[in-house]
Amino acid sequence: MKETKPFKLAIACGQNIPEGFVGMDIHPGKGVKYVGDILNFWGKEGELQGRGKSVWQEIPDNSVDEIDCTMFVEHIPHIIEGHGMIPGYDDCFYLFFNEIHRILKPAEFEENNPNQPIRGFARIVTPYYSSPRADQDPTHIRRLCEASYLYLNQDWLKANKLDHYPTKADFNFSYAYNINGRLQNRNQEFVGNALQTELNAADDLIVTLTKK
Repeated sequence: MKETKPFKLAIACGQNIPEGFVGMDIHPGKGVKYVGDILNFWGKEGELQGRGKSVWQEIPDNSVDEIDCTMFVEHIPHIIEGHGMIPGYDDCFYLFFNEIHRILKPAEFEENNPNQPIRGFARIVTPYYSSPRADQDPTHIRRLCEASYLYLNQDWLKANKLDHYPTKADFNFSYAYNINGRLQNRNQEFVGNALQTELNAADDLIVTLTKK
């Protein structure tokens, strides 16, 4: 039987598409297979409300092995007018990750390492909330920390009586950091303390979401 090539999708990739991935972006370009508005979560309704073609409709449920999304989530607006979204309750963060959850395959892991996913996972890279990188771009809308992703875990939402929040996504997650250069030669304990107490200890947050 012929082995199926993994479906690896780079979302909001521009021209920076990792090797082995196909791109999804609002702008066409080399390697960008799926062209359309990533912030149109409403399909034809969204088009009628003035957004472009929704690119999500082109991706089937449970079809993607791996997702890379680098330096985009911090740009996602909280609400988009014209869709009945309630400020302070509805949020495009949830709509985006609902789509990520929908298109990913259920997670599978290395046989000898249950913490290492081989499919059904997304790698999300954003500026770390306590880094100047979170604010340097005027188009950044949100700061994200590790705990931001708890709101995509249904068990945590239920345990904290927040399961009324409008999200269908359900992920486990792990995280790592791109450590600021001034700490590169420090030991792990020092870096760990700096992450808790200092500004600019980490440049970026790297989160791996695994679909439950």
